[in-house]
Amino acid sequence: MRWLAAHTRFPASRLEPRAERLLCFAALAAADEAAGQRRFLIESRDPAQTSAQRAHGLRRSQVHFKCDNSAKV
Repeated sequence: MRWLAAHTRFPASRLEPRAERLLCFAALAAADEAAGQRRFLIESRDPAQTSAQRAHGLRRSQVHFKCDNSAKV
């Protein structure tokens, strides 16, 4: 609407109906595209899950199993 008011003196003078319809379709497409981009944003992980995974990794890194196969029978 701002573009129409700035460039065509809307509502005092109007464009052809087909031109107005084309502008409305363009505005709807731009709004739909903007909504689509917000829909597919990657959400951050759950902080509790991230903390649990970090603690699990730390515990695994602290455990070292050593196998001694040199035992003589």
